Amino acid sequence: MLESDRCLLPKAWMLPHQVALVDDDSEYTEFLQQDLVERGMRVDVYGDSNDLLTAARAFDYDFYVVDLSLPGIDGLDLIKLLRRRTQKGVLVVSGRLGSDVFEKVLRAGADMYLTKPVRFEQVAIAMESVYRRIQPAETSTTNRWILDTWARKLVAPDGATVELSDIDVALLKCFASAKGEVLTRQTLKESLTQLPGHEAQDGLNATIFRLRRRIEKATPAALPLQTKSRVGYVFSAPLQLRSLSVLGALQ
Repeated sequence: MLESDRCLLPKAWMLPHQVALVDDDSEYTEFLQQDLVERGMRVDVYGDSNDLLTAARAFDYDFYVVDLSLPGIDGLDLIKLLRRRTQKGVLVVSGRLGSDVFEKVLRAGADMYLTKPVRFEQVAIAMESVYRRIQPAETSTTNRWILDTWARKLVAPDGATVELSDIDVALLKCFASAKGEVLTRQTLKESLTQLPGHEAQDGLNATIFRLRRRIEKATPAALPLQTKSRVGYVFSAPLQLRSLSVLGALQ
């Protein structure tokens, strides 16, 4: 077995893109938000349930992480209101105790319930599980990304293009070959260090960070380049290799 084969892990589930985190514990939400953002999600934090409900896009999120003890309306009532307007994923993470809390949470419309204290990785895994279940059984070609290696561009599902460096192209070619599998940091580092002129001290994390920022600026499409905690990274959407410029010239 090749070393690169040993680095591949089971296929990753796709994470939600836009997340509403509703919790009034500012220290907890600060660090959880940071963890989820590092995994490729965009997270808006609301310390008061009324702040969420009065937001312009309150019911447009892909996923909701909700505490039960909130300023404004109670978490259970918030879940009931959300369920009137959306069928997106709802995960409750709360320290509220009681023999009937679990039943009340699920009957209100939540998909899963975790009791605090909980590790951030457990929150992310629960979100993955719920989000996977509520997605269509087959991945639609409408969320396909295209890597144009000749023009050094990444084309998003909405047609937006992202200009790429040689390092970006090499990185994305690794993800295209992986076909949705998780790649370890070591595997990616070894691929990048083979590039002429690449400085190892620049760091894989910095390369990933810059690429993510360029993608986010170019398109509102869900960011598929995600962190897998303590393992590596995954490009969770279909990524097709193509030289669009050459093909276009031949047509």
